[in-house]
Amino acid sequence: MPTISACIWLDSQAEEAADFYVASLPGARRVATIRYPDAGREIHGGEPGSVLTADVDIDGFGMTLLNGGPHFRPNPSISYFYHCETTDDVDRLWAALAPGGTTHMELGSYPWSERYGWLSDRYGVPWQLIVDPDARARISPELLFVGERCGQAEEAMRFYTDVFHDADVGDIYRYEPGQEPDREGTVMHGRFRLEGQPFVAADSAADHDFSFSEGVSLVVDARTQDQIDYYWDRLSAVAESEQCGWLKDRYGVSWQIYPVSEMNELLALPGRAAVNRVMDAMLAMKKIDLAALRAAAGPTR
Repeated sequence: MPTISACIWLDSQAEEAADFYVASLPGARRVATIRYPDAGREIHGGEPGSVLTADVDIDGFGMTLLNGGPHFRPNPSISYFYHCETTDDVDRLWAALAPGGTTHMELGSYPWSERYGWLSDRYGVPWQLIVDPDARARISPELLFVGERCGQAEEAMRFYTDVFHDADVGDIYRYEPGQEPDREGTVMHGRFRLEGQPFVAADSAADHDFSFSEGVSLVVDARTQDQIDYYWDRLSAVAESEQCGWLKDRYGVSWQIYPVSEMNELLALPGRAAVNRVMDAMLAMKKIDLAALRAAAGPTR
């Protein structure tokens, strides 16, 4: 069963951010570091030998920090609920993540939690810190449907649970009359699962200056060509966005469909020539072709 992780697009801060999360978030650890090869520099712009990605595991949730350049930034359209055991845990995390960041909802007591706050940290990554000792997972990504996407949260949850396995829609809390600017009946907070992992979706008719973008993408660790084909064919809806395993779905959410561990292995081969061949092959692809990547790696693998 594939896992779903997150990829955060940064400029040149991936390794710094990875160290920050390991120091700030309980249970976080560095998993892998991949460096730019010589190949493809005219496309990706990365300095050979510099950090391409730094992978962090946060208590079972995977996060890839990507040095992709200045083109995109993370924003609150996709944020991360971090479920804490106690109010003191929330306060400690807030104190660690808030410096240099932006507050979206002040830390305090709310009807849905005795302690809650929403911020973007110094790297622009949004966190919603909440007391929820009974949560099944430490981190739950939230998709926020705003602007022209507002009102599509429930449709999207049902679409995703049709595509993914071990998936279902859980509790949906809806806006009631008088909660303007939000429309009655749209989703204030909806819970769903994909591949056994918890997610949240919500609509917001407030005036926001962000929307879904490549700044945050969801990564499906599809480990076989059949899995890659399955998810790619069902999710991709914007042909011009297809590149190197990336796609956009019908709601504008960016996804990456590829085998995370094997790709990390191929891009960390000991021979520079082999890595360059793999990078050249991948940059020419839209959907990932595993056989072609393995052939490009050659006998050094």
